[in-house]
Amino acid sequence: MELDDPAFVAALRARDGDAFERLVRAQTARLLRVARRFLPLEEEARDAVQDAFLSAYKSIGRFEAGSSLSTWLHRIVVNASLMKLRSKRRKPEESIDHLLPRFQEDGHQLPAAEAWPVSAEEMVQRTQTSELVRSLIDQLPESYRVVLIMRDLEEMSTEETAQALGVTPNAVKVRLHRARQALRTLLEPHVRSLR
Repeated sequence: MELDDPAFVAALRARDGDAFERLVRAQTARLLRVARRFLPLEEEARDAVQDAFLSAYKSIGRFEAGSSLSTWLHRIVVNASLMKLRSKRRKPEESIDHLLPRFQEDGHQLPAAEAWPVSAEEMVQRTQTSELVRSLIDQLPESYRVVLIMRDLEEMSTEETAQALGVTPNAVKVRLHRARQALRTLLEPHVRSLR
């Protein structure tokens, strides 16, 4: 099944049950991976995917055939995941100031940042490290974690992220910068052990 095949899209628009069943079977695993990035509890991730498919079913008539169906579904599941996060009653957000670098009056960092023995990209590619990074990302407060996931993992633009979160592009940039700094601080003890 080719997702962007005009005949398949036409069947979806005609509310063909078999076409939607094929869509769900073909896309569930991929969309579930996306939802899990935002929602660590499996049940919540599955609910977000289910909500996304329901939303896609209801709004398939507004899908513009010129764009990619998989990209459209990806955006819907990201939005469904964000809605789940917003609806959850979460504890007050914690400060990440203790994880951010400190600077002397002359602008030098305290303590000076040391070069890592491997690049961050190489570390993320390793399975164990990837799991570690995911667990450390989960430790970040929601507003920072979500921006980091949307920009660095989901590769959404600053503007798309700002629009989805209802904040300014500048707020996204600041949160992303602070989230990356905080993540580096959380990773530092683990990187030292590789030396």
